[in-house]
Amino acid sequence: MILRGRAWTFGENISTDLIIPGRYAHLRGDLAELAKHTLEDIRPEFASTVRPGDIVVGGRNFGIGSSREHAVLVLKWLGVNAVVATSIARIFFRNCINAGLLAIEMETTGIEDGDELEVDLTAHVLRDRTKSFQRSFSPLPKVMRVILSEGGVVPYIRKYGRFPEEHL
Repeated sequence: MILRGRAWTFGENISTDLIIPGRYAHLRGDLAELAKHTLEDIRPEFASTVRPGDIVVGGRNFGIGSSREHAVLVLKWLGVNAVVATSIARIFFRNCINAGLLAIEMETTGIEDGDELEVDLTAHVLRDRTKSFQRSFSPLPKVMRVILSEGGVVPYIRKYGRFPEEHL
């Protein structure tokens, strides 16, 4: 499986509160409205200009802070294809997988805004088509790949009536 998209780069320590500010918690029941405020404190144009398939790229500690699952849901709602960061907070990482949003930890130095990226999940390689370089990343465990292939853990359970087992 290959995903292609334009890079949106962010620095280090991007918290869930930066992704979706707590002052909009009252909008959690209206994902379309909540998504309009995604990353607005650091990239006001993000929610209105991100395109389906785009890829969010971060440095260290992406998704730190509270376990706000809506921080992942708004990214998915806006059509983000993947989150790629040097390191991703554990709960945010798992929320991504559970919601069906690809999350990859790998070195992101050199990737810039607007670069055309290609994520090859079979070869475990990210290619920066703009700068003509590629980097390998560690494959996700099979259980996570299965969850992603079904669009998230809830669609998986609806389809199969159970949680995927580690020994798949």
